[in-house]
Amino acid sequence: MTGGFAALADPVRLRIVGVLAGGGRCVCDLHEEVPVAANLLSYHLRVLREAGLVIAARRGRWVGYRLDGDGFAALWAQASAAGVPLPGDRVITERRGSPCADDGEGVCGD
Repeated sequence: MTGGFAALADPVRLRIVGVLAGGGRCVCDLHEEVPVAANLLSYHLRVLREAGLVIAARRGRWVGYRLDGDGFAALWAQASAAGVPLPGDRVITERRGSPCADDGEGVCGD
């Protein structure tokens, strides 16, 4: 799970995922929409592939990339199983109890 989130922790890779969310692209089209050096784009695409979030398919001289729906589904399932709130989940933001509440020793709040 951490590999998938680590792959998404970079702004360039997030941009790539955002572009690919609109559909598959060849690397030349990606380069137009993600303005980084070609070697950096290749590096970031490799990180996303190795994390199982992007699939590459060679078409002649060109390589096309698309999101791997199964890879994202597995990442979200692992996150959910670990208790990470996903979009649409209720998130409790208020404090719930205190580790020293009612400890009787006056450690907290005295």
